[in-house]
Amino acid sequence: MSEERPVYLRLRDNIAAMILEGRVGDGDALPSVRSLAAEFGANPLTVAKAYQTFQDEGLVLVRRGVGMFVAAGATDRLRKAGRDDFLNHRWPEIAAQIRRLGLSAEELLERIPA
Repeated sequence: MSEERPVYLRLRDNIAAMILEGRVGDGDALPSVRSLAAEFGANPLTVAKAYQTFQDEGLVLVRRGVGMFVAAGATDRLRKAGRDDFLNHRWPEIAAQIRRLGLSAEELLERIPA
């Protein structure tokens, strides 16, 4: 994760990872702004800004007085967006590096962690 990116976007990446890794699933409550701020050592307003990006995209729902919840279908939407971003923006440079280094598909597959 690049330290050059704004903190709220790095927090957003961490929250997205929580969802994609199944630590919180569709319909589950997300940690409160205060608890997430404490966990990551961030300002609560910064955490709220990260959460707002998910809310703006319809990936989380706010239940007044109860908390924030992962919206139905959010996991699939995040996975699709992540795949599209990876394949269109990061993969071309990675593929070029693989070609430059002469790595084979077999060598790469052997390195995939279990």
